[in-house]
Amino acid sequence: MNPTKLLLVIGTLLLINTVHGQENHKQKFKKLEWLIGKWTRTNSKPGNSGYETWAKVSDLKFTGKGVTLKGKETLFVEDMEFISKSKDIFLVVRVTHEKDPVYFKLTELSNDSFTCENQEHDFPKKITYNRTGNKVKAVISGDGKSMDYDFVRSDK
Repeated sequence: MNPTKLLLVIGTLLLINTVHGQENHKQKFKKLEWLIGKWTRTNSKPGNSGYETWAKVSDLKFTGKGVTLKGKETLFVEDMEFISKSKDIFLVVRVTHEKDPVYFKLTELSNDSFTCENQEHDFPKKITYNRTGNKVKAVISGDGKSMDYDFVRSDK
């Protein structure tokens, strides 16, 4: 086979692989669509409140924001997004007091739950969301520590 035809075949195979990978990722993002909307935290510390909001930007990108309040004062904000990057899907988390975002790789996914992990991060190393009806339990964990965040859908 001459070099031009070989390059054409390789290019075509790479394009097919990329398109197939994107379709696979689109199917995974479709399974995450239940997350879209507003979720109010139900187990905040006394005097505090919190919520998360999620929006679909495209078939391969969702953005989210988590907020913790004490009265009307904002105590904590984290910006989140699900993105497709090469062969994987990541939950990217940016918090106000950190310079760089943290990437958590999507490692488990079902119709009502997902798990994202980054074993190199100090805490958390693992983030899990489980949905039951209009309620979600988010658990962040690592190194023997664990924190639960209970939410109820508040936009419908």
